[in-house]
Amino acid sequence: MARIKQTSASPAPGAGTLFALRAIGVVLVARWALSMSQMGYASSLRAMTSSPWACLNLVLIFLLIVLPGAKPRLERPLHPLPQWLRQALRLLALLTFGFAVFSVGAFVWMSGWRRFVHALAETNGWLAVAPALYAVVMWICRPRALWRTNIAARRFAIGRYAISLDPVTRTAMVWAESRKLGQYDARELSVKWPAPAAAVLAPSTQPAASPVQSNGIARRGWFSRRPTVELLWDSPAAAGHNRTTVFRAPLSTESDRSAARALDATLSQV
Repeated sequence: MARIKQTSASPAPGAGTLFALRAIGVVLVARWALSMSQMGYASSLRAMTSSPWACLNLVLIFLLIVLPGAKPRLERPLHPLPQWLRQALRLLALLTFGFAVFSVGAFVWMSGWRRFVHALAETNGWLAVAPALYAVVMWICRPRALWRTNIAARRFAIGRYAISLDPVTRTAMVWAESRKLGQYDARELSVKWPAPAAAVLAPSTQPAASPVQSNGIARRGWFSRRPTVELLWDSPAAAGHNRTTVFRAPLSTESDRSAARALDATLSQV
């Protein structure tokens, strides 16, 4: 009896990102088609040819719907878009978001809140939805690492940097978003902690400080300014490249701090 091949129902990593961006593009196209039908297609096309902001919106909508070069890949779950496309969408969304906010703010300043609320109701909330959609595109295309931290798989993510360790070959691959920075000997890599937080984060052989003192150090180190961790490469075989900083990343979230601690502990065991 022939076996039935079972396929996984889970989507490919990154497919949700592509779906969200294309959905935003379809919503923008539908709104533009509705506005053009109300104003008249001929007059709308004449107005669009003389407006650089309309051309920027058209380019943004085209890129959102077509997404050239975008493809979900298992090895890059958080980067299904090419780097150039991600940066282009981020820039265009920033420009259109700024223009939309400026236009709405100027309308409120000149006409008042009452007319703004009336216009908001007439457009079915589009005056607020359009800037929100541009902000969502910027948030989706924000700088991110290739993957999330997976200590069991020896994959670490700190800010927009990703580190993958191979215990067999004792090598480490470092990525800045989707750009490969290089491949290094893991035994030559080390984590440099920020000075204010070194007593709190890094392992220490000194006696533990009092709770009040340690809380004060942590408060000054983490909340007065964002601490920065560095990945250093110290290779005695590379002449002129000894003690090189591979990357420098701020520890802005708790996941970044946990990943940095786990990376430091894993490198010390290599």
